[in-house]
Amino acid sequence: MRNEEMLLIPGPTPVVDSIYDALAGETRSHTDPRFAAIYRSSIEKIKDMLKTDGEVFVIAGSGTVAMEMALVNTIAAGEKLLVISHGYFGDRFIKLGQAFGIEVDVLQSEWGKQVNPDEVERKLANGDFKAVTITHADTSTGVAANLDALVPIIKKHGALAIVDGVCATAAMEEDMSKAYGDPDHKIDVILTGSQKAIGVPPGLAIVAFNKTALAAREQIKNVPAYYCDIYNWIPIMNDPQKYFATPPVNLIYALEEGMRLVLEEGLEKRYKRHSAFGKAVRAALAVYGMNALAAEDAAAATLSCILYPQGMDDAAFRAALAKKGLIVAGALAHLAGKAFRIGHMGNTTERMLERAIVLIGETMNELGYSVDPSKAVECFKEFSSARTV
Repeated sequence: MRNEEMLLIPGPTPVVDSIYDALAGETRSHTDPRFAAIYRSSIEKIKDMLKTDGEVFVIAGSGTVAMEMALVNTIAAGEKLLVISHGYFGDRFIKLGQAFGIEVDVLQSEWGKQVNPDEVERKLANGDFKAVTITHADTSTGVAANLDALVPIIKKHGALAIVDGVCATAAMEEDMSKAYGDPDHKIDVILTGSQKAIGVPPGLAIVAFNKTALAAREQIKNVPAYYCDIYNWIPIMNDPQKYFATPPVNLIYALEEGMRLVLEEGLEKRYKRHSAFGKAVRAALAVYGMNALAAEDAAAATLSCILYPQGMDDAAFRAALAKKGLIVAGALAHLAGKAFRIGHMGNTTERMLERAIVLIGETMNELGYSVDPSKAVECFKEFSSARTV
C-alpha cells in the first residue's frame, strides 16, 4: 500500500492501491453508459454479499444517512421502535427516530456487555413494536450483537429486524437469506457505509431492504424525506442511467473495486480472517496489561476498545504512536481518556497489525512501563494463525 501511515482506527480503514487507482479514474457523466454499467455492477456485488431478495441502495452519504434511510422507509410517525444499544452508536437511533416522530423505546447494556435476549423478549411481548434496531458491532465499545439470539426473538413478535452493519458488513456474517430458526425469520434491513470493512474511502451510504421491508414502505403513504425516500431511488438502482441526484462517480469506481476484492477473497475466508485478527490483537495487548472492554464472547471482529493500564496518559500515548506512523482512535463518552480504540478490519493485513503491536509496546516502554513486545508478538502470531485452520 502507498499509505504513509497505518490508519488503525474504527474507520476509515486502510485503502489499497487498486482502490486508489480506481478512485483516480476519469470522471465521467453520471448518465454515461460506461459509468452506469459500473454502478450497476457494484450494486449487484453488494446484493451477492448480503443475499437480499429485495433492493440495494448505494447513494452519496455517510452511515448516518443510511441509518435515516432505513428508519424513515419502514416506520411511520407514531409507530414504535425498539433500540437495542451496546454503546454510543446504538444510542444514535434514539434521537434519529424521535426526529421523525417515531415512538422510541430502548434497551441499553452496560458498556462492554451485551443486552440480555431475555430482556428483549419481555420488552417485545409487552409492546406493539414495528421494528427493532441492532448495531451489529458498536464502534464505541467493540461489542458485537448476537444476531443468532436476537433476530429470532424480533421476528417471532412480528417486528422488522434492522441491522446497523456500518462496522461489521463484509467482515462479520450478515446474510439476508439466512433463516433464524423459522423460514420467515430473516434480517429485513442492513445498512452500512463504504469506509470500514469494505475498505473504500468515506462517502457512500449503503442500505439493503428485503421484500418484507419494501412492503413496509408501501404501507407508509408519505415518508418525511425526499433524498432518503427509497421510492426516488428504486428507478436509479435498477437503471443507473436514470437521474435523481448526482452520484459520486469516482467513489462508485472505488466501490466496484472494493467489492471485487471482498468477493474474490470469499466471505467465509474473510469472516475467519477478521475473527482471528480481532482475537490476536486483543490477546497480544493483554500481554501489556491492556485489556479489552468487551469480554471475548461479546467482542467484535472488526475493532476493539482497549482499556489503559493505570496512569496511562491517553494524549501522550496516541501522540507518540502517531509520530511513529500508527494512528489509533480515542475512546468516546465516559471512556474518553481511559481507553483507545483500534481497528483490525477491511484491507488491514497481518503484517500491519503485528507492527502495531510492536509500536504500542515500544511506546509503553518509552512512557515508563516495562513490557516485552516480543512476547506480545508471539501471542499475536499464535492467535492470528487460526484464520488458516
